[in-house]
Amino acid sequence: MPDIVDIAVNNEGFSTLVAAVTAADLVATLKSPGPFTVFAPTDAAFAKLPPGTITTLLQNIPQLTRILCYHVVPGKYTQADLAKLSTVNSVEGSPISLDFTEAFEVKNATVVGADIEADNGIIHVIDNVILMG
Repeated sequence: MPDIVDIAVNNEGFSTLVAAVTAADLVATLKSPGPFTVFAPTDAAFAKLPPGTITTLLQNIPQLTRILCYHVVPGKYTQADLAKLSTVNSVEGSPISLDFTEAFEVKNATVVGADIEADNGIIHVIDNVILMG
């Protein structure tokens, strides 16, 4: 079974995420045994950010790394697992709020593809980049 990075690399909708993970030198981490739960923003999600944001982040690797680590949770959590929780703690250290009232929502994003199994965890595809704070 492919790992989290291989799944992202082989999916056209994650090219911005792959570029960001590569720039932040997180490829080896996300290829490690984990397990990890990744809330993966699509290219369309990154495109919703204000103009110039991605370029700015690619020039500020510490901030980019913090934001990317905010999208990763230690452990493997399926949608069913997460439905029992109100928050999870990210690798970055901050909590991520979960809401299942109307849809599967993670902070300010809706999960548009859940439970994509990887060798070292699980991916949930989201429609917005989740921001800390």
